[in-house]
Amino acid sequence: MRARGVGRAVAPWVRTRLRTAPGGAAALAVLVLLTACLAAAFPRAVDTYEDDGLRSAVASAGPDRSALRVSAPPPGVLTAPAERDRILRPASLAGLDRDVRARIPAELAVDRAQSSYGFHTTEPLETLDSWLPRPYGLPAKVTVTDQSDLARHAKVVAGRLPRTNGQVSAATREVEAAVTPETAKSLHIEVGSVVHSQAVPSGTVAFRITGFVRPLRPSGSYWSVNPVLRTPELDLKPGNDPVPPKFWQGGLLLAPGAAPVLQSTPGNPELYWNLAPVSTHLTARRLAALTSAVAYVEGGPGLLKLRDTVDDATEASTDLDDILHTYTLTRSTIGPVIAVAAFGTGTVAAVVLLMAGGLATSRRRAELSLLRSRGASLRGIAGRLCAETAVVALPAAALGLGVAVLALPDARLWPALTGAGAVAVAACLTLPLRAVVAHRRPQLNAGRDDVVRARPSRRRTVAELTLLVLAVGAVVALRRRGTGGADELVSAAPVLVGVVAALVLVRLYPLPLRLLAGPAGRLRGPVGFLSLARAGRSSAGGALPLLALLTALTTAAFGGSVLAGIAHARDQAALLSTGADARVTGEGLLPGGLAAKVAAVPGVRSVAPVRIEYDVAVPGDGKPVPVLGVTPDAYAALARSTGIGPFRADLLKRPDRSAPLPVIVSPGTAARLGTRPRELVVAGHHITVRVAAVDRRTPVLPDGDFMVLDLAGLGRRVPTTLMVSGPSLDAKALRSVVRTAQEQAYVQVRTEVRAKYSDSPMQSGASRIYRAAVGAGAGYAALALLLSLLRTAPERAALLARLRTMGLTRGQGRRLLVLEALPHALLAAAGGALTGWASVRLLAAGVDLSGLALASDGASAAGGVQLRADVWSLVLPAAGVVLLAAGVAASQAWWTGRKGSISELRAGDAR
Repeated sequence: MRARGVGRAVAPWVRTRLRTAPGGAAALAVLVLLTACLAAAFPRAVDTYEDDGLRSAVASAGPDRSALRVSAPPPGVLTAPAERDRILRPASLAGLDRDVRARIPAELAVDRAQSSYGFHTTEPLETLDSWLPRPYGLPAKVTVTDQSDLARHAKVVAGRLPRTNGQVSAATREVEAAVTPETAKSLHIEVGSVVHSQAVPSGTVAFRITGFVRPLRPSGSYWSVNPVLRTPELDLKPGNDPVPPKFWQGGLLLAPGAAPVLQSTPGNPELYWNLAPVSTHLTARRLAALTSAVAYVEGGPGLLKLRDTVDDATEASTDLDDILHTYTLTRSTIGPVIAVAAFGTGTVAAVVLLMAGGLATSRRRAELSLLRSRGASLRGIAGRLCAETAVVALPAAALGLGVAVLALPDARLWPALTGAGAVAVAACLTLPLRAVVAHRRPQLNAGRDDVVRARPSRRRTVAELTLLVLAVGAVVALRRRGTGGADELVSAAPVLVGVVAALVLVRLYPLPLRLLAGPAGRLRGPVGFLSLARAGRSSAGGALPLLALLTALTTAAFGGSVLAGIAHARDQAALLSTGADARVTGEGLLPGGLAAKVAAVPGVRSVAPVRIEYDVAVPGDGKPVPVLGVTPDAYAALARSTGIGPFRADLLKRPDRSAPLPVIVSPGTAARLGTRPRELVVAGHHITVRVAAVDRRTPVLPDGDFMVLDLAGLGRRVPTTLMVSGPSLDAKALRSVVRTAQEQAYVQVRTEVRAKYSDSPMQSGASRIYRAAVGAGAGYAALALLLSLLRTAPERAALLARLRTMGLTRGQGRRLLVLEALPHALLAAAGGALTGWASVRLLAAGVDLSGLALASDGASAAGGVQLRADVWSLVLPAAGVVLLAAGVAASQAWWTGRKGSISELRAGDAR
């Protein structure tokens, strides 16, 4: 009979450990969950902002640029007239459309709903009707098109849709057409109006307007590839006239099947296809395939296939390749800068995971030493530790991955899975590996872990020298190549600088402790000497916590400098674009008295009126130079406040009316004018000018050549522009005042211009990621500091209890713990601030922030978008480290004083 209890299973190791230390398991789970979530979210966030940036780039470029335009000449004269007419009828055109779309690669997905095809005139037809508006005596012109599926893309608001009566041919002389309400209003067209144009070789063609149609999606490709079909234009007649005459141009939409009539017009008609791309499916990972597909159709085998299908003279064109190229350049400048933040935060997170494993190893040193002394193998210990860690870490990592996937659903899975998996593996292996290294041999008591007595091994020296070489190589490569050709080594340059600085500080740390310990021992109180002695013996001064702190502080300083550089670049670009806090530009001359009304707008501090004459002939190469007539005092105040070409107002004031008019000019204009007085004709006035000063920029025209003179020299002419100063001006009220005075006037506000530079999803998304990375790095730095203090917290508590029995007061105990933590914190703070400043100075020459700062094409900032050290990013994180260390130490001293000393004074305790 089996005895009671025989064969009963021993309690499992993992369950026992989790029940014994639930707090530690919960803390590890939270740490792994947050780290895995960040590791999984980062690549998905990058995918998201890159995809959104690509889609926005294509969508915001406008249908006229993003659409693929295919054109072919009409059937040639060798084709029979009846056959030519048949090819241009709806059934034949629909068949050609199917064949053309079949030749387009799958990567260029076509939006069938917004694409169109048909037959239209490429040169507007000159109308013969005198009742159409003629602003300068020039007849109106019309672009006539037979565009597919008009009924599906428009709503009839008056009359009816055009129809064909029988079959239309080239010999037909009257067809029906429709126009949009905007065209009807501008060209004075009514339902039933007939528009006539010349026919070829003789006679006229009549287009009877049967209805007005309103576009259902005016901004869509159907109406926007050729916007004159939707909105009429007041075009300029080409020529050399000082004031070019204008004429109206509108669009006429023919009835389906009326295309053959265009063969008898002088409008050089052609077949066309406007194929709109589907931007919602575009991803950055398919960018190379999309670029190849565009080249394939524009000038490769795809074009040959289109010519085989339609005509040998078929052409295909699009600006999509330019859009993709611009996007690629922007992406290539943003990616390496974002990688810097990823490397910094990832390094700090990895160090924190190692420190968490080190803390657990330190707390369980007695337990593991006992197991080793009783014959436990390293493999068995490592397996048990790995199992108990995996039970906590793997579910936490999976949960973190799930949170990242739910938060960022539209991105690739495998990079996030790789990141979360790496965190889980690191969390599972850190404790076993550190335990194996610490307990290779059975030991009774651990030796002293003194920074002062530590002697680095040869292997450590070799490793440190290797890191130094890598850091120097990364810095040199970044300064030479810049971030445009960056790889992983170059992106890790700031992190490597922080790592090398941490290793150097660890080696130098014992020197000040040795120097200060002697004088502190001669002081009357014991606190100073004990704090320095404890700081030298504490393992909190080791390389790992210092590495985490310096890397985090360097990343925070570098990241803060990046964000500060971005903000400065956007401010400067917006200022250069407007020249003031607001700019009012009129359609010609501004109404009199408008400057006084603008000055009364809430928030406006001053108004500087400016008269701009762009085409002033200056001796030299014959190129015209813009001349700015200004009020000297107001314009000088504007230049001083903006910092764009400041000057003294008296430079523009002449001593008497007989003297030449002093002017401030750009260097190029100064070279053409010379030093002698010159006679010019400005706004009909013959004036004599002399160069009073040379400046490279001026608020109204920050780029290019210019000439600034006193507006009084032009007979006090009415200004064309108002430069408005007032950081808190009411933009809505300003627009209301300006539009009341002149409806065509344009108001540009600096704050609104600045907002446009960050509207791009790529720039805004990358900036959010950078801020999140810097914030996460700061959080991990604080956690690293807490872990380093928690590792020695029991030892400090025991020491404080023993010293209390020897007469140490509570106040002295608090000062002792605070002063003991300060050397390590001060070292990390000073080293981090210095390393952050050095990394910015070293790497500024190779970091290009233009792609991350400016979203608008052509936007620029004076002096370029350069990385510059930000004082707050250097000082605040460093001060936070010191305050946190002091606060934790003071809190521990207060808590230890409340608990009492009995529990800490245990016989046989080796602490």
